[in-house]
Amino acid sequence: MSRTESNPIRRSIEVEYWVIDDEGRLVEPGALVDATPGAEREFVEPVLEIKTTPCETTAQLREELFERISRVLQCADEVGKGLVPLATPITREEIQELESDRTQIQNRVIGEPFEYVRHCAGTHIHVEQQPGRAAEQLNTLIALDPALALVNSSPYFQGRHLATGARSKLYRWMAYDSLPHQGRLWPYVDDTADWNQRLEDRYEEFVTAALEAGSDRATIESNFEPESAVWTPVQLRNEFSTVEWRSPDTALPSHVVQLAGDLADTVERLLDAEVRIEGDNGRITDDEFVLPEFDAVQEYVDAAIRDGLSSAAVRAYLERMGFDVTAYEPLTDDFDDEVVTPSKARQCRLDYAERLEGDVRSTTPIPND
Repeated sequence: MSRTESNPIRRSIEVEYWVIDDEGRLVEPGALVDATPGAEREFVEPVLEIKTTPCETTAQLREELFERISRVLQCADEVGKGLVPLATPITREEIQELESDRTQIQNRVIGEPFEYVRHCAGTHIHVEQQPGRAAEQLNTLIALDPALALVNSSPYFQGRHLATGARSKLYRWMAYDSLPHQGRLWPYVDDTADWNQRLEDRYEEFVTAALEAGSDRATIESNFEPESAVWTPVQLRNEFSTVEWRSPDTALPSHVVQLAGDLADTVERLLDAEVRIEGDNGRITDDEFVLPEFDAVQEYVDAAIRDGLSSAAVRAYLERMGFDVTAYEPLTDDFDDEVVTPSKARQCRLDYAERLEGDVRSTTPIPND
């Protein structure tokens, strides 16, 4: 029996959904927050986050996530609300924040571009760190970042086509443009000490920027620490002893579970393989992980955001890195380049809320049905 068979790598998911009323308008979650363990408010009013616990298998992960979403949907049906699995609200909306010192500091530091972050809903996938291999796990997930293309779910911002992966463009190229060390993908690390030093450096930069923007040190330090003050898409999380991948959009539950399972399976294979960084192509086989040089990874990432799976280079890269690209159907491919009116956006939200409910009901019955 292999090490991974005797000690499976645990994996968990955090997924955010827009909450709507029965006319497709964005609304606060209200009672949905209390419908299930793992449901939480996000920093903006119309978003609900649903988290799982660490699970040893993808089957367990699916069962727990679907059960929790099912409980939320049962409550949502009672109060005339729905959950929308799209990465942006599609059209121009004023998204209100929940008042907090943390978001006030972020607004001061980032300024007007923080508006872009309010229009984003995503998925975070956690994979358990393995002793002595955490840096290689981190580097592998950095190399796999173009896999965000597999679940791109909205091309729209304020009613217009922005990119195939609009959320990723909003985050990386627009919101944190003035603080690129905060929101963009970081290069590979040499070891965990290298990672920890980068965190400390970025934290000091953030604290300095917050002080210059008018926040006081005590408030800054009570709301942020090195691990929580950066938004780079791939992170070592010492608090949870995981490697966290924050790049994927929110999407249908079956889609994000499939991606989490594929990611965890890849990391499990890493434990018995040699990992090295070389060239521009990249490949994963049974006994070696060849990660491309970081500049090449960044080119694949940019194409994944801009063009998604319509990029032949992205598709070929993901296939070489072990993904069955044909098994994925990103929701963003459902849309064209038209301008979306507010009324059409509301109908679209209703349609995708119905698709989410069907996705969950097809696997797990709603409790007490």
